[in-house]
Amino acid sequence: MNVNWHGVFPALTTQFRSDESIDFDATAAHLEKMIAAGIHGVILLGSVGENTALSYEEKLSVLKELKPVVNGRIPLLSGNAENTTRTACQFARDCEKIGIDGMMVLPAMIYKADRREAIAHFRAVANSSSLPIMVYNNPPSYFVDLTPDCFVELADQPTLVSIKESSGDPRRITDLVNTVGDRYILFSGVDDLVLESAMLGAVGWVSGLVNAFPDENRVLWEHCKARRWNEALELYRWYTPLLHLDTKIKLVQYIKMCMAEVGLGSEVTRAPRLKVEGAEREEVLKIIRQALATRPKL
Repeated sequence: MNVNWHGVFPALTTQFRSDESIDFDATAAHLEKMIAAGIHGVILLGSVGENTALSYEEKLSVLKELKPVVNGRIPLLSGNAENTTRTACQFARDCEKIGIDGMMVLPAMIYKADRREAIAHFRAVANSSSLPIMVYNNPPSYFVDLTPDCFVELADQPTLVSIKESSGDPRRITDLVNTVGDRYILFSGVDDLVLESAMLGAVGWVSGLVNAFPDENRVLWEHCKARRWNEALELYRWYTPLLHLDTKIKLVQYIKMCMAEVGLGSEVTRAPRLKVEGAEREEVLKIIRQALATRPKL
């Protein structure tokens, strides 16, 4: 399958009104700002997009509303994070009917599959549509680890074209290259490991903080792509305290707090996620405001 995914793909936030209903206009406006800032693709309904907090029909509505915004300018992917393989396959078929460009597929939610079950899940979803798939490997969050040998076994599935590597271990990039070569397009999925991942062979970055800092993301990635490592390192060191926020349990709230601070969106999330308060809020705001006070000129 001839897919040329590369560069920065935001895991776009879903914007909500104060009553927690989806604000499609605000989400569309934010997506347009990200495109104007130079993103290379976009993933709707990922973890940062609060996929599991939306109903099935709401997810389809988000895709239908935002597909015309993208209008073919960049690849448009959807997260696929369902509780059962059957539902994940149905969602894949519905995504194909809507006409998006691909999916980022997660293991089945809630139940923690073993190796055989996880491989069976991804095979089933891959066979349920013709959409190209980015396999999302995030064992710290979802407790299912697709090791390089799993990708050897899955290599005969033509629609499995990419890996979002989020194990938290940058050695995994080298292990994947050594094991499966260039069979899959490798994306970094951990914001505060992107420099290391790019140096080791990742050609793309699925980012959360890009929702609030699209220009810094673009320039950092451009430095990495051009192998300007000294310039990349300088910017990365400034950015890293913010990027650490992407690795926390409350990453959605923290990223939306960043967006609110820089005027790029609302921090409203859907329960059970609640507004961050007290000392925790002050600590996160301190990180954000320190970064803004020392923001580099690009």
